[in-house]
Amino acid sequence: MDPKTGFNYLVENELLEWRAVSVAEFLYKEEGLNKTAIGNVLGEREKMHLEILKAFVELHEFSDLNLVQALRQFLWSFRLPGEAQKIDRMMEAFATRYCDCNPGVFQSTDTCYILSFAIIMLNTSLHNPSVKEKPSLQLFVSMNKGINNGEDLPSELLAKLYASIRSEPFKIPEDDGNDLTLTFFNPDREGWLVKMGGRVKTWRRRWFILTDSCLYYFKYTTDTDPIGIIPLENLSIRKSQDTSKPYCLELYNTKGQKIKACKTENKGRVVQGKHQSYKLSATSEEERDNWLDAIRASVTKAPFYDLVSSRKRRLINNTSS
Repeated sequence: MDPKTGFNYLVENELLEWRAVSVAEFLYKEEGLNKTAIGNVLGEREKMHLEILKAFVELHEFSDLNLVQALRQFLWSFRLPGEAQKIDRMMEAFATRYCDCNPGVFQSTDTCYILSFAIIMLNTSLHNPSVKEKPSLQLFVSMNKGINNGEDLPSELLAKLYASIRSEPFKIPEDDGNDLTLTFFNPDREGWLVKMGGRVKTWRRRWFILTDSCLYYFKYTTDTDPIGIIPLENLSIRKSQDTSKPYCLELYNTKGQKIKACKTENKGRVVQGKHQSYKLSATSEEERDNWLDAIRASVTKAPFYDLVSSRKRRLINNTSS
């Protein structure tokens, strides 16, 4: 549940050396570890964690693998965290390792980094049922023009990568379903809010936990399973006015679409929510503003896109100067 406590116990009992290589081998080879926790450990920016990440990536052998094969191996060994900065560090380490194992395939690690994200996004677009228009090979090729230090990558290479993803999506490691305790162990914020909901629109007091870009709500603080989950991806939040509640905030989809949330009914059946917005109320102005700031910081808008865009701009600027 808490990697820091776990590492302290192992080191104090001389079951593990607190050296980057030893810790990396433990994370890579030990069976039964929580892969979400592994991803969080690898993503931290402290000096020791950066060394662990480097050692962990070097345990992967990518020689003579195409980029999709290497990504399949890499992304199966942990769960990629949601924070953009952590993703950036981990994919930078992956690109460096892949280029070291396969010299001459790409002109720079930036090329490998950008193409890796293009493949991850292609995987999502091709295999996510909510994406109606599937990208064609031609679109995939055009999206990656000029990324090889200003030159185009061989069309045969891109076609092979596209075909591999289209025929078989990435397998994302799933941790044990009972691991919600880990999810809620170190939340970004938690506390009581009053939520508008139900078939009859009434205010109900709920215990909210904000973590991993999701808002979970419970009937009681002692409950282990939430009665509702609101993914925050592509949502916005604002202060809201209500005659009966003075300190309101509202979660909404800027495109006016239904929010992809789910809740548990009385008989335990999980159903998709039908809300276009969620209205919540805090007990004070300060508490409302703290929730607003925390949720805004947690809302994600596909961090991959921002990371790739900045890397592409840097690559183009370097080749044109």
